Amino acid sequence: MDEAMAQSIAMNPIGVFHSSQVEPYEAGRQPDDMHADGVIELTAGNNFEQALTGLEGCERIWVIFLFHHNPNWNPMVLPPRGGNHKVGVFATRSPYRPNSIGMSCVKVSRIDKLKIFVSGADLLDGSPILDIKPYIAYADSFPGVEPAWLKNTLRHQVVLSDQVIKHLEFLEEAGLSQLRGFLSHQLEYEPTNSKKKRVKMQGDHFVIAYRTWRASFRVIEQTVEVLNLSSGYSIDDLAMNEDPYNDKDLHRRFKTLFPVGD
Repeated sequence: MDEAMAQSIAMNPIGVFHSSQVEPYEAGRQPDDMHADGVIELTAGNNFEQALTGLEGCERIWVIFLFHHNPNWNPMVLPPRGGNHKVGVFATRSPYRPNSIGMSCVKVSRIDKLKIFVSGADLLDGSPILDIKPYIAYADSFPGVEPAWLKNTLRHQVVLSDQVIKHLEFLEEAGLSQLRGFLSHQLEYEPTNSKKKRVKMQGDHFVIAYRTWRASFRVIEQTVEVLNLSSGYSIDDLAMNEDPYNDKDLHRRFKTLFPVGD
């Protein structure tokens, strides 16, 4: 390799990703239908309109992007699945990489000029986009092939109680769109592992935190039962004027509509 190229390779983003997924803990481990819809907005003035010709015929695309929340890398990482044993970053999809490059296979919903509307994306809002490639099944699909450390991972079925479904419907209507997917992604593998998620035991059940919200659950064999959602604010907290997350009004309405014990 040319010495100058070996020292530095310059790339310019071709666009940016927009979505309601903002915080790293809101992104799923891999793309799936629980993620929020998003938009890839390509930059104008680069003739990308022509570059998109034919893409409307692709059901899925590979999106190459930057993990813009991660300035540092780790040679050994703890994957979200596979127990508490660290493995080399090159054997994982971890975002903590020497070059913070990510890849995600997403569904194409529609294309409007320089905007590509996608679903099932695990990218965060503001992710710089480096490239787009079509998903081709005969070349990209190898069913049953996975890393050895992932082969014996136990997957749980996440079941929501009727009360939790009511809670989620209210919160989603109020604009809190990521909580349902968060619960699914965090609880389907190693649901009680406090080294990998904000979870603790309270009495005969566990509680996991999402922003200022709390979800209680219990584990019965291979099933996780989500029992209840609650506010992380106390009555005294809600009486204070400070509102750093700008969500206290939603918590007050939630507490009024769903009193404790109801």
